[in-house]
Amino acid sequence: MDSWPILGAIAGAFMLAGLIKGVIGLGLPTVAIGLLGLLMSPAQAAAILVLPALITNIWQFVVGGELLALVRRMWPMLAGICIGTFIGAVVLPRDNAGQATVWLGSALVLYAALGLIKIRFEVPRRAEVWLGLLMGTATGAITVATGIFVLPGTPYVQALQFERDRMVQALGLSFTVSTVTLAAALGYAGEIHTSLLGPALVALAASLIGMWLGQLVRGRIRAGTFRLCFFVGLLLLGAHLALRGLT
Repeated sequence: MDSWPILGAIAGAFMLAGLIKGVIGLGLPTVAIGLLGLLMSPAQAAAILVLPALITNIWQFVVGGELLALVRRMWPMLAGICIGTFIGAVVLPRDNAGQATVWLGSALVLYAALGLIKIRFEVPRRAEVWLGLLMGTATGAITVATGIFVLPGTPYVQALQFERDRMVQALGLSFTVSTVTLAAALGYAGEIHTSLLGPALVALAASLIGMWLGQLVRGRIRAGTFRLCFFVGLLLLGAHLALRGLT
């Protein structure tokens, strides 16, 4: 795991994943785990992912201010993520991960296609408590099964109708909670080992560099261009997930 070619591959995968995350606010787990899956088991890739995902998500969440207001609005979804992760770690069977990834990717492609043709979803304020709890629970369970944080949490956050930078910040908050709960689930399964610390630190450094570059790009594009990049990014991530699940 500590050989230079493998560390170089980890750095390249996480720099690319960090760049994508910096531009559209998501994509780090999907891209990184997808690429590292060529070199190691998904469980090892997910364990390496925890540290860079946690730090980059906290960074994404903290930048922008108004943190307490965001937490107050999103607490039902965050509570649901914790509940869903517990269900996924303790209750759900673990032998359908490939099939789950195919369905997850397919759903993401469909959602992105609807976004590209400008069909918008909006969550009424009065429904945010019960629907946020439901969406968070589903997101937590799916995260344990696949290592991916995006569904159905990302479409739900987008349907809350935040402006561009606040939506990216909200995604960072959601992903931070998902990362912490995923780390707990991996620890419960015995998949986190001290031997992965070196690769995780390399992944963290590469992710931070890539995310910084991606944020520079995002700061230079218009809101309409960002929306296009966001949905095209979701489309590509979904296609990547679906194809990976078929292999």
